[in-house]
Amino acid sequence: MFTGIVEETGVIEKIQPTDKSIALTIRAQACGRGLKPGASVAVNGCCLTAAKISTRGKAKLIQFDLLQESWSRTNFQFAKAGSLVNLERSLRADGELGGHFVTGHVDGLGRITRWERAGKDHVLDITAPVDVMRYLIFKGSVTVDGISLTVAAVQKKCFRIWIIPHTFSVTALRERKLGDAVNLEADLLGKYVEKFLAARSAA
Repeated sequence: MFTGIVEETGVIEKIQPTDKSIALTIRAQACGRGLKPGASVAVNGCCLTAAKISTRGKAKLIQFDLLQESWSRTNFQFAKAGSLVNLERSLRADGELGGHFVTGHVDGLGRITRWERAGKDHVLDITAPVDVMRYLIFKGSVTVDGISLTVAAVQKKCFRIWIIPHTFSVTALRERKLGDAVNLEADLLGKYVEKFLAARSAA
């Protein structure tokens, strides 16, 4: 479980296909401290398991083994060496919930259709699949590339969020451009509410 509060941006060192998986190696600082193989890390909002960890100077190189399902459902398929990724370690039981409950299970890919500065902030419009849009509500929560954000507006096929200067400067959003793909995860609470109401209607 995660919160959507990005701890740092890591850098993709290499992407290497293997016989059984795709090895994704990321260079990290804060998120590498004390990390052990088998630990969970949200990488652009996708929950991955650290398979190998090594040291390079003050940084850690963390290797994740991605299955084809994770590769095809996320924007890792468009990434390359040198790309920034948002990183967050899993939530401790005594940790602070600064965002909202994030599972790290990506629901679908969105596309940036507007990305521009508005005063000191940035406005971001994203088109999203129907399976994501159904759970979005005005002032509700959504996870974009692992970032817990508040929905500012909802239309039929897209939604809008506002990005404050802090979020822009400390996340991989500063690299994003029009047309780029972003990982989306809808609020878990909305999914449960829908499930409960459907069961009640059926009964």
